[in-house]
Amino acid sequence: MSRWTGSWLSGPRSVLEPGEGTQQQQWRGERHGFPKDGPGSIASIGRRTFAILVDFLLAAGVAGLFTRPELPKNWSLLAWFVITVIAVAFFGFTPGHALFGLRVARIDGSGTVGPLRALVRTVLIFPIIPALVWDSDGRCLHDKAAGTVVIRVR
Repeated sequence: MSRWTGSWLSGPRSVLEPGEGTQQQQWRGERHGFPKDGPGSIASIGRRTFAILVDFLLAAGVAGLFTRPELPKNWSLLAWFVITVIAVAFFGFTPGHALFGLRVARIDGSGTVGPLRALVRTVLIFPIIPALVWDSDGRCLHDKAAGTVVIRVR
């Protein structure tokens, strides 16, 4: 939008005018101190997408073991939820994350993610919309709410 409208349609000043007291970041995560690429850098949306697809397939397989010969139906969601919360809370990654070299970390860099943050993050992934909206750092809404970030480990 042009600046003459002078309304909220113009967007925040820090986005539109990077030269006015703000430094425009060069790569995702720069303002939080993450490297541009390689281990420790912010994971790409593509890697994250493939990782969650692997987790969904794994959850369907686990649920299918318990509902056989019927299809797992919504039990897959419960299996995915439990696998994700436990894995992220205590290990920092799901099986899909491990396969694609990703890890969930706290944005402040301290310790493990923990059960509460993992629960918040997973609950907010469930409606899908928070996972489809991300900022210039590549952090989705569920990561921002939980104070986490998905980084590359390799």
